[in-house]
Formats: sequence, structure tokens, C-alpha cells
Amino acid sequence: MKFPGQRKSKHYFPVKTRDPLLEQLTQQPQPFATYISGIDQTLVDIEAKVEDELLSRYGLPKGNSTLINDEQAHRLYTELKIHGLISDEFAGGTIGNTVHNYSILADDRSVLFGVMSQNIEVGSYAYRYLCNTSSKVDLNYLQPVDGPIGRCFTLISDCGERTFAISKGAMDKLTPEYIDKDVIQGSSALVLTAYLMRASGGDRITDAAMCAIEYAKAAEVPVVLTLGTRFLIEEDPQWWQNFIKEHVTILAMNEDEGEALTGSRDPLLASEKALEWCDMVLTTAGPIGLYTAGYTEDSEKRETTHTLLPGAIPEFNRYEFSRPKLKVDCETPIKVFAHISPYMGGPEKIGNTNGAGDGALSALLHDLAANTFHKTNVPGSSKHKRDGLCYSSFSQVCKYANRVAYEVLAQHSPRLSRGLPEREDSLEESYWGR
Repeated sequence: MKFPGQRKSKHYFPVKTRDPLLEQLTQQPQPFATYISGIDQTLVDIEAKVEDELLSRYGLPKGNSTLINDEQAHRLYTELKIHGLISDEFAGGTIGNTVHNYSILADDRSVLFGVMSQNIEVGSYAYRYLCNTSSKVDLNYLQPVDGPIGRCFTLISDCGERTFAISKGAMDKLTPEYIDKDVIQGSSALVLTAYLMRASGGDRITDAAMCAIEYAKAAEVPVVLTLGTRFLIEEDPQWWQNFIKEHVTILAMNEDEGEALTGSRDPLLASEKALEWCDMVLTTAGPIGLYTAGYTEDSEKRETTHTLLPGAIPEFNRYEFSRPKLKVDCETPIKVFAHISPYMGGPEKIGNTNGAGDGALSALLHDLAANTFHKTNVPGSSKHKRDGLCYSSFSQVCKYANRVAYEVLAQHSPRLSRGLPEREDSLEESYWGR
């Protein structure tokens, strides 16, 4: 595993490097491998520039999101293809993006649960999905199904307005029988999206997700939930609050989803409110930057050397150099917050905002998995005398998540095509080392 972030080398050391004299006397075990697992609705994002006449013909309200059936999706795709209107096709899905990005950053394994078309033709949606997913993502546990996976059409009008047409295909057909208990319980984290909780019409992906959650909780594997869209949350915020309180360890959301969940428009206050139900929160807030929030033990808190920041909670980042901990592991838990503005002010030109939050979450998951990796392979390290949820501090997780989100925003695809550069000539040393 690559350790997260581009930092001064003194912070890290290869776990394989040991005293050469001791190495001759003792046989060292092979390093223990870590991975994360996730469940997703497997789908492909198809982007095209269209005239308003096409939207009217297919009954798609401009600027809205509409569900269409398989037949409509096939006709729409064929027409777009024939007239050369498709500009991009990407493998999609919030969790698919996240585990792919994790594997790119960590250069290590992740496992994805979902469905995949049993018969795959070259150039088909399923083929596109597989081609655009990292080879480090283990797809051996996908459930084979008859028919296409999901498709999300992003139809861009001349005025720039985006209209979405979504065809579910078989993406919600995952059943609990295809959730491998040993894989879930052996992972460093189980990552899910709120979309999984709204299956209907006999689809069983919700049952599969709940099965995986129970496996994870039984083995004390952190459950990570990303909210996905405010429209789903605002339908019943109380239900989601109860769900998070009962099942979720880490919550990822943007400022709109945070407002729908907590009623607070301020992303800092929304993050604080969410800590009533979970142990750690990652909140992305567009041009404002991003926040991390969580708990640490009062006796282990570390004061920042950065400027204390104003906000709805005065000087809220005072202890941002502390490491996140599970609230239950703290004798005297205190809330800790950190914030960072967009990396380098954000890209000069943003190609696509899709996937930036998934990129930020993948960075947090990389840091969490690195903690498991280091604790298992170097158990005597002073780092683990006081156990933490993540390897790094709230502040450092903020910086890493921010850097990865920038990398996604600077390209057009919602998925990373490569890891972060080994050396960043455009970035001063102080970003990582201060």
C-alpha cells in the first residue's frame, strides 16, 4: 500500500525496512494486506449535447431528472450514437467511483459488490464500465444478471442546462446471497450510498446492503455512508438520522445534503449536528472548501499551529492536529473540527463537478485503511499506543481529501486516471509539511 498524502519522508518509513542484523536472526512475516469493500448500483454515465426538440420528443422535462425504461433508454442511446451527439461515456456510481479512486491512490485492492451483465458485448454499457474501472478493484463478487446495467444520460442543452434521464436496468437486482461475509468482515471499511436504501418493485439491493451492514457491525468494521443527493434525504430526514445513529461510523455529505439532514445551512454547524449520530463527518462545501469533524480523547488533543478560524463555532479548528477516534473509545470525548479552502484556489477551468466528493471520500478511506495496515504490520509502533480511527490528524485528512478533489475537478472524468504525482512542482513544500 502507498501511504496517503505527499509528505516529508520523515513522517513515514517502509514497514519492510528493518535492522539488517535483526533481520538475519528473525524471520519476519509477510506484510498483512488491507482493502476496503463497497456496494453500488453499477451504472454508466453518458453525456451528450442535444436540442430541446429531442427532450420534448422523449418526454424529458428540461433541467429535471426522469426515470425511463429499458426500451426508451435503448432508443435514446441509439439515436445519440447515430447522430454523433455523445461526448463522453464514463463508468459511474458513487461507490464505484470511490473504490476505483481508492485503488488508484493506494495502489492496492478494493472489492466491489453489485451486478454485472452476464453476456457482455464489445462496446456495450457493461463493457464500458469494466474498461473504466481500475484492475486493482476486485470485481469477482459481482452478481451476474440478464439485461443491461444502469445508465444515466446527462443531456446538455445549448443554454448549458442539464437534463437527466436514468434507466435502472438491472442495477438494483443484487441479492444478499452475493454478499460475502468473510470479505466484508476482513475489510478496513464498508462504504455505501444512500441510494441503496430506496429499492422498490421486488429489487433486493436494500436487503443486500443491510446484510453487509450487519456483517460489518458484527466484526466492528467501520460503516461509511455517503448521502448522494439532498432530494432523497429531505423526503424523511428523521428516518436518515435514526439510520445513521444505528448503523454508520463515518458520514460523507455536501452542504446541501447536510442542510437536508440537519436543517442547518452552515456546513460547520451541519457537521457538528451530524456528530450526534456518528463518529466522523466529511463535508464538502464547493467553493468554500471542505470540513472534517469528529471526536478525540480530551487528554490526547493536539493544538494547531495554524491560524485559528472564525465561524459559527469560534476558533473551531483549535485542536485540528488531533487524530480522529471512535466516540466509544474516548473516556472524555471532545468534538474536533478542521477546514481547508480549495487547493490552489480551485482549478482555473472546472471540467465536471461530478465525482469531486467521491474523490475526497476516497482520500479519507485511504488514510483509514493505512491506519489498519500500519497497526497490523508494525504493532509495536508508538503510533498505536493510543488507537485512532485514521492514521493522520483531522487537518492532514482535510489536506489530502482537498488535493484529491482538485485532481478530479481538473479533469473531465469523475474517476482518477492516475495517482497523485510523486513530486508537485507547482506546489510549495509547506502545503503538506507545515
